Amino acid sequence: MKRSRIVGSGSFLPQKILTNHDLSSLVDTTHEWILARTGIHQRHVAEEGQTTSDLAFEACIRALESAEKSSRDLDFIICATTTPDQIFPSTGTRLQGALGMTKGFAMDVQAACSGFIYALAIANNFITSGQAQRGLVVGAETMTKLLDWTDRSTAILFGDGAGAVVLEAQEGDGSLEDYGVLRTFLHSDGQFNSILQMTGGPGSTKSIGSMVMHGQDVFRHAVEKLGAAIEEMLAHSNLTAADIDWFVPHQANERIIDALLKRFSFPAEKVIKTVGLHANTSAASIPLALDTAVKDGRIKKGDLVLLDALGAGLTWGSALLRW
Repeated sequence: MKRSRIVGSGSFLPQKILTNHDLSSLVDTTHEWILARTGIHQRHVAEEGQTTSDLAFEACIRALESAEKSSRDLDFIICATTTPDQIFPSTGTRLQGALGMTKGFAMDVQAACSGFIYALAIANNFITSGQAQRGLVVGAETMTKLLDWTDRSTAILFGDGAGAVVLEAQEGDGSLEDYGVLRTFLHSDGQFNSILQMTGGPGSTKSIGSMVMHGQDVFRHAVEKLGAAIEEMLAHSNLTAADIDWFVPHQANERIIDALLKRFSFPAEKVIKTVGLHANTSAASIPLALDTAVKDGRIKKGDLVLLDALGAGLTWGSALLRW
């Protein structure tokens, strides 16, 4: 059977860094307060004029170099983002043009912080159905452009960045020993729409509005639904947590990650954490964490990797892959 395998990864972070100490001059907070509640030390911030597609382009170039491919080899680009350059055209098509890709298709996926897993699942289906051979899956965000820097409940949480992978069709035998994406699960529940949202939009207020987050509700749903997604993946795959070589969760809050580690007895040394240095980069957080762990040698060929994310919507999902 056809499998879609990640054959290259890349990431990019803006040069500007905003530390917790820097933030304390903008909003009523301290480094210690932020660290205790989130595990975040710093975040990267896009410069004025630096767009989501700019960050995504750099991550894509690095992913293509890692895979030893060029844009001419691609059949698609699927870009997960909550912060598109424009309402239209899509950030995906802007990337397509910037990369010089003239065939295939490009599109955006909007599932907030779950976006990369949604995009990966869509790309996997295109490849395994035989409709495409190879493509880029990108998560890219400039979340700081949405922030009210006087709102302590949200200003401390987010950062900017991009991560990308090259996904390619390869043959497998249908077992969990195959390389590539082995299984994905996606979920959403719109009844919780209001606990994490932007209050505006072109079809309602003709503006982006402001970010609203009910932190305790989001935390509770994150622990509950991310835990259920892990259980679902392990049960359908006939695996236990001990079988997972690397757990790569959405990097929203270290307390959420630690709650999942405790529930499933994941050893800390098998979990990829980048939230401390990157903060919450929404759809970019998982590919950023993946690329970090690949580049520093932790994730190696043959490793079984579990991805897990929850975002506004609410949306959530998981993916299991063999590197």
